[in-house]
Amino acid sequence: MLFNSLHFLWFFILTTITYYTITHRYRWQLLLGASCYFYMVFMPVYILILGFTIIIDYYAGIYIEKSGQARKKQFLILSLIANIGVLAVFKYYNFINENISVFLNQIGYQNSIPNLSILLPIGLSFHTFQAMSYTIEVYRGNQKAEKHFGIYALYVMFYPQLVAGPIERPQNILHQFHEKKSFDYHNLAVGLRLMAWGLFKKVVIADRLAVCVNTVYNNPYNFHGLPLIIATVFFAIQIYCDFSGYSDMALGSARVLGFKLMKNFDNPYFSKSVSEFWKRWHISLSTWFKDYLYISLGGNRVSAKRVYFNLLLTFIISGLWHGANWTFIVWGGLNGVFLVIENVLQKKIKFQSSQYAVPLVNFLKTFSTFILICLTWIFFRASNFDQGFFILKNLFVGFQESIPVALSNNMGITKYDVLIVFIAIIILFSVEYLQLNNHLEKLSQKPFRFLVYALLVVSILLFGVFDANQQFIYFQF
Repeated sequence: MLFNSLHFLWFFILTTITYYTITHRYRWQLLLGASCYFYMVFMPVYILILGFTIIIDYYAGIYIEKSGQARKKQFLILSLIANIGVLAVFKYYNFINENISVFLNQIGYQNSIPNLSILLPIGLSFHTFQAMSYTIEVYRGNQKAEKHFGIYALYVMFYPQLVAGPIERPQNILHQFHEKKSFDYHNLAVGLRLMAWGLFKKVVIADRLAVCVNTVYNNPYNFHGLPLIIATVFFAIQIYCDFSGYSDMALGSARVLGFKLMKNFDNPYFSKSVSEFWKRWHISLSTWFKDYLYISLGGNRVSAKRVYFNLLLTFIISGLWHGANWTFIVWGGLNGVFLVIENVLQKKIKFQSSQYAVPLVNFLKTFSTFILICLTWIFFRASNFDQGFFILKNLFVGFQESIPVALSNNMGITKYDVLIVFIAIIILFSVEYLQLNNHLEKLSQKPFRFLVYALLVVSILLFGVFDANQQFIYFQF
């Protein structure tokens, strides 16, 4: 079920009203049933996969908690194998098999093992990582095993963040399912505001930019120079508005019910370095890899060379998490390389500037970081290596066109769309700048905030793109 659909609107209203109408005793059942329905709208049979891993991890958590050190490690490994195994079969089997076929063809052999004709369960990587964080935290002693099977199932399946995060930790969310929630007007106001802002980013900006981005990236060999640059910058904004929009709606819908999920984005395009960007972008995943992979590899407590290796490996695996395609591995590797270079330069170059030059220096840092991130997004969006390298090589080839001419040159976007997107992007980054500098609270004062809310809703209704085919980008992961 898509957050930007009429189906979800009625689902959300009905679920919320029923939730506050019934007693606390039955609320977990309502939320679990609603979450199952929410997921089964996409592909009913795949609820069985979720059920399989939920049963494994529920009992693994209990046995990990009550077993000795040797046995608890065995139960943790069993849990991890079950989760990673499901992920490997549905997401990586065909990728691995195709690469084996290519290798065997190079040496004169044929691979007789067929690919599997299966669809990737929606949001598989998200709820798999959330389930893994539970058993790992129980193993580390940071979380008590959940004895209530229904509550544990709800932890994995809670509908606001089931298919695209944020990837929660059990310490933050599990106890909230046990707490009695009372209707709170503040939670309602904050939640609806987040949902409206997220929907604005999705349907007014992301889905309108998607037309131009898809036109260019689906046929990149037809374009050179400025159109490729415009489409790449547009994609950087599209993916941000698409994914952060989903996260805002997830946090907002949970907040209306009284639940507080972790923040997943923190104005990432105002970052002054690649490392800062990854502290602000997809925070729940970045911290997951940091806590469970990077630190386990030694983190920054080892030699410099090992630190660089840890960074590269973590980001390459992060790229593979996003998709079973070499383009995602390159995307992750590029981010890792940029972080290593940044780490080396910080140790060798000590830059100081006068207080008068600080704003200019900060702007240059932010701008250069944005450019580097945009370059990595090329491989994230490209369908294959050839397209990615073609775009990269032809970004600065042929600049005979002006921006208006380039936009109107078969890029799939009209002048009307450009005007709407331009104004919406200005609003987006103006709001984020105010938020970054803690000035946004002024917009929340009565009666000004009601005018802002009204304008936001009207903008969504008048300028939103409501296309049933425009799913959220991160649903594919």
